[in-house]
Amino acid sequence: MQIIDQQYINGRLVKSAGTHKVEIINPANGEIIGESVLGNEQDVLMAIAAAKEAFPAFAASTVAERQEYLQQLHDAIIERIDELKKATILEYGATVQRAEWSNRYAAEIFLQFKDLLSDYNFERSIGQSQLVMTPLGVTAIMTAWNSNSGSICVKLAAAIAAGCTTVIKPSEFSCLQSKILTEAFDAAALPAGVINVVNGYGDVMGPVLSTHPDIAKICFTGSSVVGKIIAKNAVDTMKRLTLELSGKSPNIILDDADLDKAVTLAINACFQNSGQACVAGSRLLVPEHLLEQVKPLLKEKVAGLKVGLPTDPETYIGPMASQKQYDRIQHYIQSGIASGAEVLVGGTGKPEGLENGFFVKPTVFINSTADMPIVKEEIFGPVLSVLTYETEEAAIAMANDTVYGLQAYISSSDIERAHKMAKQINAGRVLINTLWHDADTPFGGFKQSGIGREGGIFGLEAQLEPKVIVKEVIP
Repeated sequence: MQIIDQQYINGRLVKSAGTHKVEIINPANGEIIGESVLGNEQDVLMAIAAAKEAFPAFAASTVAERQEYLQQLHDAIIERIDELKKATILEYGATVQRAEWSNRYAAEIFLQFKDLLSDYNFERSIGQSQLVMTPLGVTAIMTAWNSNSGSICVKLAAAIAAGCTTVIKPSEFSCLQSKILTEAFDAAALPAGVINVVNGYGDVMGPVLSTHPDIAKICFTGSSVVGKIIAKNAVDTMKRLTLELSGKSPNIILDDADLDKAVTLAINACFQNSGQACVAGSRLLVPEHLLEQVKPLLKEKVAGLKVGLPTDPETYIGPMASQKQYDRIQHYIQSGIASGAEVLVGGTGKPEGLENGFFVKPTVFINSTADMPIVKEEIFGPVLSVLTYETEEAAIAMANDTVYGLQAYISSSDIERAHKMAKQINAGRVLINTLWHDADTPFGGFKQSGIGREGGIFGLEAQLEPKVIVKEVIP
């Protein structure tokens, strides 16, 4: 059983000042596999002080130096990639494929920002003045448990590229993964204080990070409920914010789509990462006259998905991350039934033979309506609600009938038609006939799905403040 009792502050692994312990549980069988001592307010204050002290020198570093640091971070993570994958499977319950993709993305994002710096001008002329893109200061990075390494590293890479120092608060449900990742950060040998990592509860760390005057920027991934609390806390010190929050993404199948391909994509869009994804396409919009053709396809394809141990390469849906998450999903499935939606496949309870872990049955509801909680609220599990529409205009209105706006999906054989529809959907991203993640483009949401963007040049500039130097003009 692993015991984790250190925080990473000012370039050193130090014993946690906090004493509260949490159990690390394997979601595939419910067994305790470790214990972590969480940090407290003293730990996070020490981390902020270290990042503040390191900032002036790091902000003055050259582009070439920061490119080398980004390369070193990539190399250090690649060195530990197999351990990271195993920890992601063991601690989170990720499938083999998900563990491979998310951790490799975490390493490769540093190279993307290294390349981006080659063409980025931090100083440029505008009119008769000079624009200087200036690093903001100390950035607080707070992330969720469903994509630990990737969510941390896309934010960290942007901060390092910009010249900002950081305090990272990973999810307390990701202690094993964060330990390995932190050790990789240490091995990358950046200047002390540039990267600090403190594990702890959000309600302990969050208020400190979101109110402390020495934190200039917050990058947060998590629920809209918590994002709003952070935003309220941050306003008194006018912190810059990038909030990547909840979603309830629509997936529109147009009447000219190849139904077999469209349904396969719809299932993958909803059940990716075992359904524990903010971008999950959990609302499937189907033409009314095609529903009877879509139903057997959904039933057949979902029934064919392997729900099983995350160590099995054939598993498509692993366990939910925790007992709390399992209970949440059961509540929503029961709510759907009580609201009058019909279970096409799946339902309550655990799949046969998987009673010891936090496994759920992938579930599809038909006869869903817009007023049902399963349609309105983010479930964060493998639950798909099918709605029907009669006209294209109705489909757009239904897609936009949500407080969220993170991502959307369209299936059509007419790309021009789909593209025209995409421009009318209120979402940060609209994917047409694909599930591809374009890491060069900005990621973030409309409405209550967040503020700001991460990734690519937009992620870099979210760590910078424009300064204009106006000089005397001599005729």
